[in-house]
Amino acid sequence: MSFQAPKGTFDWMPPRSEWALIVRDALSAPARRAGYGYVETPAFEDTGLFARGVGESTDIVTKEMYTFQSRGGQSLTLRPEGTAGVVRAVLEHGLYGGALPIKLWYSGSYFRYEKAQAGRYRHFSQVGAEALGAEDPALDAELIVLACDGYASLGLKNVRLLINSLGCKECRPAYRAALQDFLRGLDLDEATRQRIEINPLRVLDDKRPEVQAQLVDAPLVTDHLCGACKAYHEEVRSLLTAAGLTYADDPRLVRGLDYYTRTTFEFVHDGLGAQSAVGGGGRYDGLSEMVGGPALPSVGWALGVDRTVLAMEAEGLISERPGHVEVFAVPLGEEARRRIFSLVAQLRRDGVAVDMSFGGRGVKGAMKAADRSGARFALILGERDIEAEAVQVKDLTTGEQTAVPLAEVVDVLKGKLA
Repeated sequence: MSFQAPKGTFDWMPPRSEWALIVRDALSAPARRAGYGYVETPAFEDTGLFARGVGESTDIVTKEMYTFQSRGGQSLTLRPEGTAGVVRAVLEHGLYGGALPIKLWYSGSYFRYEKAQAGRYRHFSQVGAEALGAEDPALDAELIVLACDGYASLGLKNVRLLINSLGCKECRPAYRAALQDFLRGLDLDEATRQRIEINPLRVLDDKRPEVQAQLVDAPLVTDHLCGACKAYHEEVRSLLTAAGLTYADDPRLVRGLDYYTRTTFEFVHDGLGAQSAVGGGGRYDGLSEMVGGPALPSVGWALGVDRTVLAMEAEGLISERPGHVEVFAVPLGEEARRRIFSLVAQLRRDGVAVDMSFGGRGVKGAMKAADRSGARFALILGERDIEAEAVQVKDLTTGEQTAVPLAEVVDVLKGKLA
């Protein structure tokens, strides 16, 4: 019997997996610099948390959740997104009783039973950031800027920012009624007609071409915003412009979750085909109340690690190997292996990334391994070198080779790598 990864999933394998780590670090670094603390929540939660928080009318809840019964009889669900679990953790641990806003970031795996295709997986990775407990357009703008900074640090040039406002509980009812009147006149299947009555915004998020073709003249939420929402949205836009960001207004952008209010945004990359979104988020001022907590206006985003790697590949930013090994050690003989092993350990303790040749390879095979490692320098130790209490340091870029006393090689290498 042979086993394979389940349909809709894949394994991250070296060297490509190294880029997934680089992407996670790059996307989270701006948030960490802005005072966001790390939070880690369970990979599964009570099913009711997602039914109430994400929304019972969403495709995520009705079609895509991995739900199972625990041995104790509780209905549990593998998390399909990160925000609801973070809000649950904040409420459970009473963080809302301290200084606000609460700034948190996280990274992990998420699960949705979707049609498997390029860029859309049933097990995927995201980096997320949430700011909870403050209704401030500057906070919305801050998070958008942090995400843009993360993409830029990876060298991505073709990530586009789309923004919209979904209004608030004051102005949303009038828009909801206008949208429902429009949608009821369309030729839609019964399941979609039921969605019109539960949450008509979800119909706007329907990706089927035959549905989208009928939505061309649908009323726009931006035409129904109250004065407060218009002013809030204009302030967000003004702050983004002041920060030097380029964005496009997309009045049809609604995202796929029920909890969004006011600011909503998406990052798209045109090199990914149909699955062009690489990240997105928005404000969710009512989510805390939905899951049994106090009023806690909040905003956040989630950025896809998998799709960001695909975007980097589309722009030619992925090299064959990210080159994390700086030095490769080549021992020639048993005594050399013993001596160089302790040298490698010392270099690693001093912060140098070092690998070495294993398995008793000859010099030719060991040097090929050194070249494949992406290291800048090779350390070569043979019998004559041991007698001379020296080691050969070879620059793998220029081919230049120098004998360095064993007692000095750590300082010499650190100087060359500085």
